[in-house]
Amino acid sequence: MNKKIGRVRRAKKGRMKIRECEAIRLSVHRTPKHIYAQVIAPSGESVLVCASTLDKQFKGKLKSTGNIEAAKEVGKLVAERAIQAGIRQVAFDRSGFNYHGRVKALADAAREGGLEF
Repeated sequence: MNKKIGRVRRAKKGRMKIRECEAIRLSVHRTPKHIYAQVIAPSGESVLVCASTLDKQFKGKLKSTGNIEAAKEVGKLVAERAIQAGIRQVAFDRSGFNYHGRVKALADAAREGGLEF
C-alpha cells in the first residue's frame, strides 16, 4: 500500500462517518504548493463555499502559498465566507491527512473566524 492509497482509505472512512451524521462538512485538501478548503452540503452534491491559496486576493499578499501562514489565511477566508452564507456549524473533514501542520493551522484559523466544529 502506498501513501496515496492509505490516505484515500482514511478519507473515505471519515467521510462515511460524517455522512451518517448528515452534517455540513469543511473539507481540506493540500498539495505541496497550495491548500484548498470547501464547505460541502450534507448530501455531498454541492459546494456551498470555497477558498484556496489560488484566490485572486492572495496574489501579491502571500510570500509563499505552501506554508502555515497561507493555510491560516485560507482558514480565515473560508470561515468568513461560510458565515456570510449563514453556515456556523460544520464537521471537519481532513481528507485523510494528519491533523498537523497546515491542516491544523487552517482548522484553528477557521475556528477563530467563527466556525464551530
